[in-house]
Amino acid sequence: MADLFTVTAPLAIRLPDGRKEVVVEKLPYHDGLIYLPPFWPEMDPEEVLRYVPGPIKGDGPWKVGEAVVAVLACQGTDPQLASDFSGWQAYRMQVDAAYPSQEEINKFMRIHAARTAGLDLCDPRFRG
Repeated sequence: MADLFTVTAPLAIRLPDGRKEVVVEKLPYHDGLIYLPPFWPEMDPEEVLRYVPGPIKGDGPWKVGEAVVAVLACQGTDPQLASDFSGWQAYRMQVDAAYPSQEEINKFMRIHAARTAGLDLCDPRFRG
């Protein structure tokens, strides 16, 4: 298929605890993935960013640590995820030009990533 970060189709993630969520924005982050769920602009910035640790493997579906990311509606349809995505599409049409640019979204994700991932800014990975 393709690299996870070049796919433009809607994605869903199944987390190790069995929870499922639509992924609307994503970036690689150290040994894993950071992503935003639907309606993230309406949520508390301190709690909205999600981090999934682990190496990213595969060409779709993708393994990220113990989580699995797949194109939404592939390999069986999940009515709740489909409903979440449909609501997200309606929201995006409603906010239209007020939705942040990709550059602004990426900046937001990078600014909050270390805290979300539970990484200490003094960690050697962040030095020079």
